[in-house]
This record gives sequence, structure tokens and C-alpha cells, in this order.
Amino acid sequence: MSTPPTRWFKALRRNRLEEPCMKTRLLECVELLKRARAAFQAGRAFDESFRQAQLEALVRMLVEHECDFVDSLGRDLHKPRFETVVSELTLVKSEALHAINNLKKWMEPQRVERNLTTTLDECLVVWEPLGVVLIVGAWCSPVQLCLVPLVGAIAAGNCVILNPSECSSHTSELLHHLIPSYLDNECYHVTLAGVNDLTEIVDLAFDHVFFTGNREDGGRVAQAAARTLTPVTLVLGGGKNPCYVDQQCDIPTTARRITWARFHNAGQSMVAPDYVLCHAEAKTQLLQALRCCLLQFYGSDPQESRSFGRMVNLENLHRTTDPLRRSGKVAVGGQVNEAEKYIAPTILTDVIDSDPIMQQEVFGPVLPILTVNSVDEAISFICRREKPLCVYAYSSNSKVISRLMSETSSGSFCSNDSVLQSLMVVLPFGGVGASGMGSYHGRYSFDTFSHRKSCLLRSTCIECVTYLRYPPYEEHNLSLMTWASSLSQKSQGWCQIL
Repeated sequence: MSTPPTRWFKALRRNRLEEPCMKTRLLECVELLKRARAAFQAGRAFDESFRQAQLEALVRMLVEHECDFVDSLGRDLHKPRFETVVSELTLVKSEALHAINNLKKWMEPQRVERNLTTTLDECLVVWEPLGVVLIVGAWCSPVQLCLVPLVGAIAAGNCVILNPSECSSHTSELLHHLIPSYLDNECYHVTLAGVNDLTEIVDLAFDHVFFTGNREDGGRVAQAAARTLTPVTLVLGGGKNPCYVDQQCDIPTTARRITWARFHNAGQSMVAPDYVLCHAEAKTQLLQALRCCLLQFYGSDPQESRSFGRMVNLENLHRTTDPLRRSGKVAVGGQVNEAEKYIAPTILTDVIDSDPIMQQEVFGPVLPILTVNSVDEAISFICRREKPLCVYAYSSNSKVISRLMSETSSGSFCSNDSVLQSLMVVLPFGGVGASGMGSYHGRYSFDTFSHRKSCLLRSTCIECVTYLRYPPYEEHNLSLMTWASSLSQKSQGWCQIL
């Protein structure tokens, strides 16, 4: 079927309008990168006092403009104030304050234990800033997913170009407006490039690219970065985070924690449980408990609840409702109001592995429940699929928890709760395999945005021994070096008399 002429002309006009905009964004990024690189080369971001001051300014920005962030996230996602303060602003402040309190210790060179070879020398690992880094945030938690990596980049002494998501436009505009008023105008910049501009921007050759988003866009970013050998950190959604519910568990608590995690932010979360693998003996109880929790959390009509969000746009709404209508059986919810970008909290039962809801990314308030007959079946099911960002397991049996943790592979694991492991400053968070590479949070963010430079500070006092390495090579000298090495292997590791 041929495309109608009216649609063709509209597409042509849209492409012509977007092309100058893309060129403008690219030129803007070229200029921002030039300024940031000059600032970095001048050592502007290197001093500890400067880093501390920037982190303190970031905290001050969040405190002084809390109401503005609540408003912008309300406009973008209908996000309740409680969720904005707790899961966005407080989390970023905690990261920044943790970095402020530990920065001096993080920046200290790490001294390596001396051995026979280095008795008169000093071996150090020095934490060196990478340079100018690009941070690309995602729309589902637009403040947290932009500013938590920014905290690590600032702490490590880098200059940054920050690119919030175009989908959460009000929050992105707010960051674009506020950051220049609080952070150094030469070291830290915000650009509002769209997803279609990303590969050209990454081609500009940054010193590191930190990307949070879906797998398709992350793959394009990684390919573009590879062309300039730019290292990347990828935190990727698009997979399916499994949640196993054992027959031996506290059903009421399990239901509350799963309901909160799945329907928080209207299900638009990279770390929420995507589906439940429920033991057959617990299925009836769990379903009833989930019904009760939804009623308790959001009332009889969640559309009227001030605690329930909305889809970010119609595109994401359709991406969720299309597989929902073709999968399993709706046990709870299922109502949709496109005008309000609303999908009711929905639970699906009688779901099978081949259903559409299990085959694609679903960023919405839908929880499919699949039935398994044993923990072995659950582990087998998880391991057949690509490695997820998170695996969750609910059980009062420590052996079951241990098996799920050790016999599955994922970016993170949490037992008897959900999401929290992705928020803690003391734990690294990131993906593995199809869910990404690299990690961040707390000290791990500092490490991600630092180069660990090996430094050997040698003495000239032992030339009477090290002369053995110099030409002309003699068999006698080789014998002495081989003998010395064999001795050191038995005591303090490989010794090189060089």
C-alpha cells in the first residue's frame, strides 16, 4: 500500500524543519566541547576545593528549587511530590553529600605493598580525571539519572556536557536553565540534543560517554563511541527484570513491596520487576494480596489517585497497551484513557513465555504473572533469557535465595525487596551483557570517571644490581637473574631484577 501524498509531504516538511535544528545542536555541542576541553586543560576542575564547591552548589540547587523540580516532573510524568522528593532529589543529595564527605580520601594515591623488588621504590595508583565526559540521561527518572552520574564526574575532576532526555522536556529545560546558575560555566554545560542527534555528538570524541536508556539507542551510542575508541558506560533498559516468589515467603509483605516497585512512577522504571515467576502453591494468595495492595495504595479508582503517575507520552502508552491486549488475562485493571495518558495498574495472569508482553520492553504499569512449579524451573527460565539489569527473589528460605543469587547472572540482585539495591551509595549499580556495562554510585562513580594511573617512583641506589639487564647480554648475568627470580617466586611473588 503506497503512502498517501499528504503524509509524504508532512514527513518531508518535518525532516526539512528538523535538519537545521540538528545542525544547530551539533554546532552548539562543538562549541561547548571546545570550551570544556580548554577549561580541563587549564586544570580548572582539578583541585579538591573546586570539586567540593561544585558539589555543594549542586546540593544547594536541589534545595532551593525543590518546588520547581516537583512542578516539572509533575508536568512530564504526573509524578507525585512524594516520589519526586524521595526517589529523585533526596537520592541525588545523598550521593553528593557522600562524595563531599569522602572526596579527600578518594583522591589520595593508593600505595601498593612493597616487596623485594620495590624495597627502595614507591608504587602508587593515582586517580586521574578522564577529561571531558558526555552524560546522557533517561526520561523515566530524569533528575536522578542525569545528576547522580554528574556527581561522580565532578568528584573525579572532569568537565561535563550533560544531555537530559527530550521526552521529559520540562525537567530538561529546568536543568538547562538552573545548572549554569549554580555550576562553573566553563566546566559544566547542558545541551538539549534529541536522540537522533546522539551518534553525531558522540562522534565528536569525548573522553568518556555515560549513557542511560534503551538498548537500541545504547547500541548506536556504543558503535559511534567505538569509532573514536571512546570508553562507555551503558545502563540499559529494554530487558525483563524477573521476580521469583517462592511458596515459603511472607505473602503480605511480598505483595506490598512488589506493588510499590512495579507501579511506582506508573511502572516507568528500568529497575522495577517486569514479571513475576510465582510458585504454583503461592499464586492464589499472592494475587489476592496484590489486589488488596492496589486498593490500599491507589483506591478504587487509581485515575483519581494523587499517588499514581501518567505515561510520559502517547508513544510509550501505545507501546505498553499493544502487547497488554494480546497477552494473558487481565485480572486487575486494564483501563486506558489516552487523553490523560493513563493506564490503570494492571495485573495479568495466565501469561506464557511467548506472549507479546514477554517479548518486548514494557515501560508501564503492567505486571504479568507466570506460574512455575519449582525454584529450578524459575532459574532455568531466567537463564534462558538475556541477562537482566536486576533479579529479585522473595523467600524465607535462605537456600532458595542463595541459589537465585548464585545460579543467575544480572546487573544486580535483591532478596525480599525490590529497587533498593539500585539506589544505595555503597553498592555499585550497572548492567552486564545485554543490560549494559560499567557501574556507578558512590565511590564506584568516582572510579568510573577516573583513570587509574600506575606510577613507579624509582631510586638510583641499586644500579649495582640492575646493571645485569644491560647489553651486551651475558649468560652469567641471565643465570643470576633467573636464580633471583626463582627465589622471589617462593617468597614474595615474581621479582624482576631490572
